[in-house]
Amino acid sequence: MSATDLPARRGEQPAGHGELMDDVYRWQRHVYDLTRKYYLLGRDRLISGLDVPSGGTVLELGCGTGRNIVLAARLYPDARFFGLDVSAEMLETATAAIARKGVSGRVKLARGDATDFDAKALFSVERFDRIFVSYSLSMIPGWEKTVSAALAVLSPGGSLHVVDFGQQEALPRWFRTLLRGWLKKFHVEPRQSLRDVLESESARRGATLRFRTLYRGYAWLAVTKIAI
Repeated sequence: MSATDLPARRGEQPAGHGELMDDVYRWQRHVYDLTRKYYLLGRDRLISGLDVPSGGTVLELGCGTGRNIVLAARLYPDARFFGLDVSAEMLETATAAIARKGVSGRVKLARGDATDFDAKALFSVERFDRIFVSYSLSMIPGWEKTVSAALAVLSPGGSLHVVDFGQQEALPRWFRTLLRGWLKKFHVEPRQSLRDVLESESARRGATLRFRTLYRGYAWLAVTKIAI
């Protein structure tokens, strides 16, 4: 199955935002992992902290090139993994990477809108033990809906793990200015209200939130855990 054959469900992002992401990453996807490892900090810390139960189900929203889902699948060999992305170009790269690393039997991908998706229709799974979002909320229009959608499909005792750009609050102003200018070229905008949204959604669902600042505010790492 090619990336263009992967099913898409519900929201309208695949037709609009998806085309934008395809344009941005049509060529970049070939060097994405090589270049992003220098500034997408905290991803491996997120993966090592998933603590996936044996036989568990894990969903990555905004799975991109498949880099994270491959690492997670190798770290947690008893779990099943699912990846959602709006870009057919990125999913093509992810499909190839997953096959190359020999984890295709435990990973299923689909094209769709992370703000409005039907997990059962896409993956034949209604609830997940873990969901993670790595440097994707800063690229998703209406990203707050992604947080709500993710929490809505977590199993009791499940958790949502997020790593993304912080506000660089303890870094020099010149660095913040250069970074924001660079990120804007790729339609990336650090979400100033990320903590507020996670706190609000956690309170609404009776969940607990752990929020950490990494590298002097360069990145934020959060875990929202649903009560059992």
